[in-house]
Amino acid sequence: MYPLKYHKPNSIDDAVAALSSGEEAMVLAGGQTLLATMKQHLAAPSDLVDIRGIDGMVGVRTDGGTLIIGAATTHAEVAASEAVRKHCPALADLAGGIGDPAVRHMGTIGGSLANNDPSACYPAGLLGLGGTIVTNQREIAADDFFEGLFTTALDEGEIITSVRIDAPKRAHYAKFAQAASRFPLVAVFVSDGPHGVRVAVTGAGDDGVFRHAGMEAALSSDWSAEALDAVEIDDDGLISDMHGSGDYRAHLIKVMAKRAVAAA
Repeated sequence: MYPLKYHKPNSIDDAVAALSSGEEAMVLAGGQTLLATMKQHLAAPSDLVDIRGIDGMVGVRTDGGTLIIGAATTHAEVAASEAVRKHCPALADLAGGIGDPAVRHMGTIGGSLANNDPSACYPAGLLGLGGTIVTNQREIAADDFFEGLFTTALDEGEIITSVRIDAPKRAHYAKFAQAASRFPLVAVFVSDGPHGVRVAVTGAGDDGVFRHAGMEAALSSDWSAEALDAVEIDDDGLISDMHGSGDYRAHLIKVMAKRAVAAA
């Protein structure tokens, strides 16, 4: 192990100051990705800034029909939240299916979004719902937040503080999970709500999570699984690896989308 400094700030301002104090300072939320990469010496931060003790960073509240979820709220807390279950049960189901109980009780929604793993569940949820990522500096629409593999619109020193989601009329998340990791080989989040019909795909794209315009157009005209039969899913730009070819993932995208629409 290598030396590092651990910070436990009580405010966002203190967290930002701690981040700027180290050459390679990094935010620690649930640590489910960061700590594992540190153990493998794939990450070597000079400072860890633990944001879990900051007021307002944990918990779920509502503002009319809008859910506001603190960035350090764990997957387990999102899954169990009565407010999430009432306003967007699809998001609660998504959170309840992440990893295993140990991961769900440590991993956080903000950490997952900031990491933007190409097979993570929450990016599909936020993109599929047209959510908003709130930071200490601004508000970023989900459409503008995810920029590619492990890449987001966050600037240096910018910290996610919460996410906002407008309750959809209907939504569902269908995941085909890899047996060992429980990450989705392919998963699709569909919704019909204030931001129109949206279809977000994770686990399949070379550049990470993405929306599928063809399926959105079909469902906007006819919200039914059968409406997707005529939509062509191109394997161009899809991952092809030891777990499945691009063609196989293209097939799964349609299968998962149809299951999600039927369930919604």
